[in-house]
Amino acid sequence: MKAAILAPVAWRTPPRHYGPWEQVTSNIAEGLIKLGVDITLFATGDSITAGKLDFICDKGYEEDRTQHAKVLECLHISNLMEKANQFDIIHNNFDFLPLTYSRLIKTPIITTIHGFSSQHIIPVYKKYNSIGNYVSISNSDRSPELNYLATVYNGLDTKDFEFNEHPGDYLLYFGRIHPDKGTAEAIEIAKKSKRKLLIAGIVQDERYFKEKIEPQLNEQIEYIGSSGPKKRNALLGNAMALLHPINFNEPFGLSVAEAMLCGTPVIAFNKGSMPELIKNKETGFLVNTINEAADAVEDLKNIKRIDCYNWATSQFSCDKMAADYFKLYHKILEA
Repeated sequence: MKAAILAPVAWRTPPRHYGPWEQVTSNIAEGLIKLGVDITLFATGDSITAGKLDFICDKGYEEDRTQHAKVLECLHISNLMEKANQFDIIHNNFDFLPLTYSRLIKTPIITTIHGFSSQHIIPVYKKYNSIGNYVSISNSDRSPELNYLATVYNGLDTKDFEFNEHPGDYLLYFGRIHPDKGTAEAIEIAKKSKRKLLIAGIVQDERYFKEKIEPQLNEQIEYIGSSGPKKRNALLGNAMALLHPINFNEPFGLSVAEAMLCGTPVIAFNKGSMPELIKNKETGFLVNTINEAADAVEDLKNIKRIDCYNWATSQFSCDKMAADYFKLYHKILEA
């Protein structure tokens, strides 16, 4: 079976630091290669894969700002679609734009919907409902207007994470600095629970950082910048808990799965996919307020870290994700 996997071109696949869609796309590609699929990854030229690599730009537009994002995206998508007849199946991890080619080519397309940037894009998905082969990354992140083939949870390479039975005494916020992700709320939780908080992530909203986060930084609340894969394992594994007080219905939340793979429980606001990722009072706590989250910090002693690790390994591994997609590829091709 020959498959083309279309990645975004904002960042390298896999990313050096931030880039959740690129990370999952890489994990899909490498997992399927292990299963014997002949994979061509369409991504940036500096991307890394055990399969074949096809590209129209050396770097992503977020890493080389001299490039025009929309122009790059059009060139990137069309590069694959003009070669569509070379593949048995195309796996689209690049949102709705590639769907506009789907009735112009004969090769079937399977699309992983990594989240909806807004409701305005739903009409494009609706137009291709009958042939889209849509896959959601959580049951919570489904539009009632769309037809879905399956839900496949994002998978991580479990070898990249080390289980830590004996963590430090700090709480961790790990993600982009943005109101949606609840950085300010994490600070309030740390203050109420009188615990040290480390904040790691890219600053996506400069004004929010300057007004809500930076004035509160001190010895207790520390911002350590963006942390790539090498730092990630130690940061997550040594944390007593990951704070994830999101203010939106998050489609998945890679950092939640990453934390549990290190044995670290997660205290999250009960929104979006969180009830699917976290087993309440077993691998973390689902809460609704800052006060409830602070109380949950005191209850962390009741969580067995090995339970976090075992749950995450069984549900959110690359191997499981790749096997699930492998079955879907066959289902589409045999239809």
